[in-house]
Amino acid sequence: MTNNKNATYGKRQEYKAIAKLLELGFDVYTTLVDDKGIDCIIRIDSQRYMDVQIKARSIDNCMLKYRGFFPQISIPNPRENYFFVLFSEQVDSYWVIPSLDIVSMASSGGYNISEMKSGKNIGKYSVRILSNKGIPLPQFERYKNERGFSFLKYYKLI
Repeated sequence: MTNNKNATYGKRQEYKAIAKLLELGFDVYTTLVDDKGIDCIIRIDSQRYMDVQIKARSIDNCMLKYRGFFPQISIPNPRENYFFVLFSEQVDSYWVIPSLDIVSMASSGGYNISEMKSGKNIGKYSVRILSNKGIPLPQFERYKNERGFSFLKYYKLI
């Protein structure tokens, strides 16, 4: 991957995820600056909005074991309306995970989600949605693709 493709990969994947959200009928508003960990905001109805952070992993710029690994995710204020859309090009799939679920799974263990307890990234989370061989992990099936996108509309109702 050329340097230019590398530099623009994340932004291209954000736009692809936003296009997917629009395709699914969501009302999407993009942010101009990602200084609060929010790439877009989705309006569910006149009373509910969802903040969304999009992360993507490429086939070209990382080894197989990292293509479903999302390190150093910052969640300074976990809340019901804050979601992460994770995309792995390895399996061409999205996972939509509520921030509260990431925090909960990290604290209970056994989910391939961990919180950094020391060092310069203390308090940040790492999420692994694919095995080291690039196979989707079954514990994240409920968050995958359209099933996961439904969390955005119905999370408070579940």
